[in-house]
Amino acid sequence: MATHENISFSLDKKKVVLVKPSKPTPSEVLSFSTIDNDPNVELICQTIYAYQENNVIVSSMNGDTTDRVNRNQIIFSNQKDPAAIIEEALTKVLVYYYPLAGKLKRQSHDGKLQINCNADGVPFLVATADCQLSSLRYLDGIDVETAKKFVFNYPSDDSNIGYHPLVLQVTKFSCGGFTIGMGLSHAMCDGFGAAQFFRALAELASGKSEPTVKPVWERERLAAKPTEGPFQFPLDLASIATSPYVPSADMAHECFNVNSDSITRLKMSLMKEADHHDQNLDHQTIKESFTTLEVVGAYVWRSRLRALNLNPDGKTIFSVVVGLRRIFNPPLPDGYYGNAFVSANVVLTVKDLNESPLSKTVQLIKESKKLSSTNEYVKKALSDLERMRELNVKIGGGTGSMMMLTDWRQLGVIEEVDFGWKGSVNIIPVPWNMFGYIDLCMFLPPCKLDPSMKGGVRVLVCLPRAAMAKFKEEMDALKVGQAGAAGA
Repeated sequence: MATHENISFSLDKKKVVLVKPSKPTPSEVLSFSTIDNDPNVELICQTIYAYQENNVIVSSMNGDTTDRVNRNQIIFSNQKDPAAIIEEALTKVLVYYYPLAGKLKRQSHDGKLQINCNADGVPFLVATADCQLSSLRYLDGIDVETAKKFVFNYPSDDSNIGYHPLVLQVTKFSCGGFTIGMGLSHAMCDGFGAAQFFRALAELASGKSEPTVKPVWERERLAAKPTEGPFQFPLDLASIATSPYVPSADMAHECFNVNSDSITRLKMSLMKEADHHDQNLDHQTIKESFTTLEVVGAYVWRSRLRALNLNPDGKTIFSVVVGLRRIFNPPLPDGYYGNAFVSANVVLTVKDLNESPLSKTVQLIKESKKLSSTNEYVKKALSDLERMRELNVKIGGGTGSMMMLTDWRQLGVIEEVDFGWKGSVNIIPVPWNMFGYIDLCMFLPPCKLDPSMKGGVRVLVCLPRAAMAKFKEEMDALKVGQAGAAGA
């Protein structure tokens, strides 16, 4: 039995089955890129997609009006079962994405990953909930413990043969709506790669004979040689800021809605602030418009350090994921679904970030993104990453001093992924096992059922519960337009 905002429900789960490709697939062992091999991304990322019930229009008894009713309220001889449709589509899409039906393992002799493409299958679970999906607000604002009900883990019985990189759970609700809970190894795909696979699954579920975009492995394109000579970590870990609230066993996940009006006000405020302080800024940067990622990212970074009460002389790090697909030279092929990103980083003392004009921080983020988009930066980043893997150097996390930002708004998984029930209305990450999740911040597209959030962004954060009240105060200031200057 689970609850969500006083709504109690139970799930009836069927036995897990292994869904295999519908046709014979290559039996081979594949290697990975430098980014894929990064131990920091070898984790199962869980995401839930929510779909409304499929409505139909039927004539009323007198023929004068029409009534909209739920499809599950009418008995059809050919009633659609979303779980059956998705399971059949999965057998077809695995013919193209056959590595996802294999077993993933890290080798002991060199520390690199490999995927054994043995067509073992994808663990697939069907569950039925005894409530309507609307009673859970289509999972908008759902707590992590409840969200875990709609995904599942499937550990391997034998670590020597590896583990499944993909698992799927379809949960059907009494209204006819359903959710798809996907657990996917980050070592296999980044966000764009996962979205590409998910779109292909939907295309085959909706009747297409093959995916529009064919998958491409070719991980050797992003395989680098390690940096030579003595290696120095780019940041002195002894200088990292600390929080009195960390470590903590009492963590809270919250998702904050920032609407388009608040974003516009913040941008205008920071552009005016930049003009006022133009003697300290690059004039060309002032002329450029600030993006939503830059201004909201800077604001959330500052709000987190205030909420965590980081020590003023310590250093704090902003790190944003920058995709390589459009900037790498030579370009990556269409259909490449491996990890293809680097991090753009800004390092400041807590005092500088807290007291300097926020527009200056936005400029630093913009400049770091530009720098990370050059081939020279990318090649060095890959070589450094390969050397760190060889030396078994892992990025420290979980202190709150770092904010690692990933933006899911451009993945197209809400608007474009239609299994026959139109696009999903909501996407919900389950971040409890992602990275050092206190350091993770996610920008999400708005729930489609909230028209007031059109053009806005949802900000998902995890903080010690003792720090969350202060963070909420900072985020509330965005709603009343008091978010710009340094002292706000």
